[in-house]
Amino acid sequence: MIIYPTNLKDALLLNPRVFEDERGCFFEPWNQGTLDKLGLPLTFVQDNVSYSKKNVLRGLHYQLPNPQKKLVSVLQGCVFDVIVDLRKSSDTFGEWQGFVLSEYNKLMLFVPEGFAHGFFSLSDDVIFHYKCTRYYDPTSEHTLLWNDKTAAIDWPIPSSVNPLVSRKDNTGHTFESCPKFK
Repeated sequence: MIIYPTNLKDALLLNPRVFEDERGCFFEPWNQGTLDKLGLPLTFVQDNVSYSKKNVLRGLHYQLPNPQKKLVSVLQGCVFDVIVDLRKSSDTFGEWQGFVLSEYNKLMLFVPEGFAHGFFSLSDDVIFHYKCTRYYDPTSEHTLLWNDKTAAIDWPIPSSVNPLVSRKDNTGHTFESCPKFK
C-alpha cells in the first residue's frame, strides 16, 4: 500500500497494491498490520455502505463531539469526494480538497477527526463504503452546507444538472455558523 499526503493536514490518500490478470483483480483495502506499520494505527468499530444514483450529493457530514476518523472508498461507480478542514488549530483550517474515487482507481481516502465529508456521484449506481473509528451518534451529527459560499467548493456539477440532495443536507450550517473543532 502506498500512502500519499493531501493538501490538507493529516488527510491521506491510500493506494492499495492491486493484483490484476485476465480473471479480474484482487486487493486488500484494509489490513490492520499494514496500517500499523505505515503509522496509521486505527481501530474501526463500524462499517457503513451507501447506494447512490447519478447526480446525488451527500454531505458534508461530521460528528462533534464524538468525531469519527473514516477510511472511505468506492466499491462500484465513481464519485467526487470532498473534505473540509474544520479544525481551528490546523494550518489548513477552512480549506477543502476533492478527490475522484472509483471502482477503477481503487483509491481510498483517510478522513481524520475534525473534517466535514461528502461526495457527488459521477456515475450510475454508486456503492460507497465507510470504515469508522467511532459509532454513529445522531446527537453529535452536524452538516456543513454543501454549497456554502465561504467554503466555496468547486463541485463538478454540470450547469444542466440539479443535484439530488436530502432536505437535511440542503439545510446544513454555513461555514460561519457551523460548530468547529479546536
